[in-house]
Amino acid sequence: MSFKEKIVKEKIPLHVAVIMDGNGRWAKRRGNQRIFGHRNAIQAVRDTVEAAGELGIRFLTLYAFSTENWNRPKTEVDSLMSLLVSSIEKETSNLMKNKVRLQVIGETERLPQAVRESLQKLISNTSENSGLTVILALSYSSRREIENAIKKISFDCQKGLIDSSTINESLINSYLYTAAYPEPELMIRTGGEYRISNFMLWQIAYSELYFTDILWPDFRKEDFFEAIYEFQKRERRFGKTEDQI
Repeated sequence: MSFKEKIVKEKIPLHVAVIMDGNGRWAKRRGNQRIFGHRNAIQAVRDTVEAAGELGIRFLTLYAFSTENWNRPKTEVDSLMSLLVSSIEKETSNLMKNKVRLQVIGETERLPQAVRESLQKLISNTSENSGLTVILALSYSSRREIENAIKKISFDCQKGLIDSSTINESLINSYLYTAAYPEPELMIRTGGEYRISNFMLWQIAYSELYFTDILWPDFRKEDFFEAIYEFQKRERRFGKTEDQI
């Protein structure tokens, strides 16, 4: 029996976030440059998006490029940006066919103009799609996101738009990049590393964390289904006791 057949439809998470890790190591093990791994990771993205759609998951966030990644060699960054544009163009028909809506979070103003234009075009073209919403975290830093939220809240306090006494979790949420989305119930990280890497630090406070040794280019639908199956076996208590649940 496949993991997909074991999944309980009534317990599907609303939002899943994925740290797509292992492209460089996958390429290195094959005697190739890191970009080779990034190119071969496209199928993993496609499989993950399709698997999430098949299960009826409503939101899927993919950590595609962090603010720290700008510190990588310029040749790799340039190749990644070029690959991103070409991938967007190639995947447009699949996204439309599967009624996938694309969104982006992060400091997108730092992205090259060609990337921004391609993203904006696809965001616009898929805006009316009613299926899975795929959120790309690009030039993203969770610490920077929280820092920017604090600055905006402070500015609005100074302008008299909000009273400091009203600041609470709900208000802070409304100033984050993810204000329009529910918090992830499950965070998946591939590549065998056991860390969060500055990804959605506020949003995953109560998310279930799932780590796998599979390098991202090898990640397929059945691997995603296995993560969902393992998620469903866990008891989420949110600080309550087992008896209260």
